[in-house]
Amino acid sequence: MADLADDYTSAGFARRLGWGVRPAVLLIDPALAYTDPGSPLFLRTGQAAADTMAELAGAARAAGIPVVWTTVRFADESCSEAPLFAAKVPALKVFAAGNPLGGFAPPLTPAPGEQIVVKHYASAFAGTSLAAWLASHSIDTVVIGGFSTSGCVRASALDALQHGFRPIVVHDACADRDGGPHDHNLFDLNAKYADVIPLTEARKAMTP
Repeated sequence: MADLADDYTSAGFARRLGWGVRPAVLLIDPALAYTDPGSPLFLRTGQAAADTMAELAGAARAAGIPVVWTTVRFADESCSEAPLFAAKVPALKVFAAGNPLGGFAPPLTPAPGEQIVVKHYASAFAGTSLAAWLASHSIDTVVIGGFSTSGCVRASALDALQHGFRPIVVHDACADRDGGPHDHNLFDLNAKYADVIPLTEARKAMTP
């Protein structure tokens, strides 16, 4: 992809947005559904990404940076809150209330007082109060990890930009069903909508 990267760069893509003055970490759907081999949504690299998300959350807490979580939850397996989404992806029924696959994947767990956003669609901003919560806390930068790269992570990063927040995607804190969709979506996000960085860079930027 080196030639493609050069082409994009020469055309003016992939410029850095950089960090604002008040970041928050946003962990997108870090659910057991993506790390349990028995789940239809299982990702082979999901556990490694979950471990990296835990490191990212720990670094944020140490720096006094808010950590925000999203979780998908439907009242029952009909997923009537998002009928077309469920018709397209029937596996979403694993997020019906009471299904353990909808819970957070170890070692991930919200700390007391951390914001948890319940959503029904791919974007963390679709039909939720996330944008208002971020604005009310003077957040200008969202540092993103989660599942899956081509789906909810991508949708949330794009909507973050469109809501006026600086999206920074931590690539090793994300995972997808295959390396192709993972890499290609990270490439496109970095070209057009977000800064894509490794955990090491995120940790350094968050260190007081």
